[in-house]
Amino acid sequence: MAAMKQHIPRKRFGQNFLQDQGVINDIVSCIHPQQDDAMVEIGPGLAALTEPLLKKLRMLHAVEIDRDIVANLSGRFPAERLVIHNADALKYDFGALAQEIAPGGQIRLVGNLPYNISTPLLFHLASFAPQVNDCHFMLQNEVVLRMVAEPSNADYGRLSVMLQYHFHMEKLLDVPPDAFFPPPKVDSAIVRMIPRPFELRATDPAGLEKLVAQAFAQRRKTLRNNLKGIASDADFAALDIDATMRPENLAVRDYVRLANHLHALVGTTPQSD
Repeated sequence: MAAMKQHIPRKRFGQNFLQDQGVINDIVSCIHPQQDDAMVEIGPGLAALTEPLLKKLRMLHAVEIDRDIVANLSGRFPAERLVIHNADALKYDFGALAQEIAPGGQIRLVGNLPYNISTPLLFHLASFAPQVNDCHFMLQNEVVLRMVAEPSNADYGRLSVMLQYHFHMEKLLDVPPDAFFPPPKVDSAIVRMIPRPFELRATDPAGLEKLVAQAFAQRRKTLRNNLKGIASDADFAALDIDATMRPENLAVRDYVRLANHLHALVGTTPQSD
């Protein structure tokens, strides 16, 4: 395999490249790749994870937006081992890729996600949860804490509810800034995400997302105030939900129950004022 040319990290792509070999080994151990896994790496960068993963895998797919990195990776790894998709992960159809490389099965997602687009990217990836076996992502520690937060915790919010609706999540490792080049100004962490069977399915997923966004529009206000015009006291009472609670006190299951109740009443997606 050829050496990679020097690459200058680009701020517009949120590039911070992992370089600590001990951390890399720990991440690969957490992923536990198997030879025939249908694995997709998001943002392979300078191949810190790509190379050790390819030592375990028969083939790896990668989604990378930076054309210079794509060119470098293409020159370093044979095309039959590393299949590179030069695309924006925010717009990429991971469902179509799953159908292509894991017909009848599911893909495994890994990567050091760009911190500047981590939240919208996570929401995008959540839409493909039924076609995913598991995810192992490097993210800003603050974001990981929000992802795994329980109700009545200060970190619990819209991201927690919407991701926990789709996934069981676990924080695995802390990663210090000096494990990267250039060092980010924040601590990082590895999170494992495993799609969960729906204990209660949203009859209108878009309605659930709008309801949760409106509920957390002003965290210090009550559910009654934030959902005024959307849910009445009678709606809360019918579900035995205390309307005076703040949004962070309501469990994921109860958000789904409320969204389904409102959808059944009007048959339309909840609309905010």
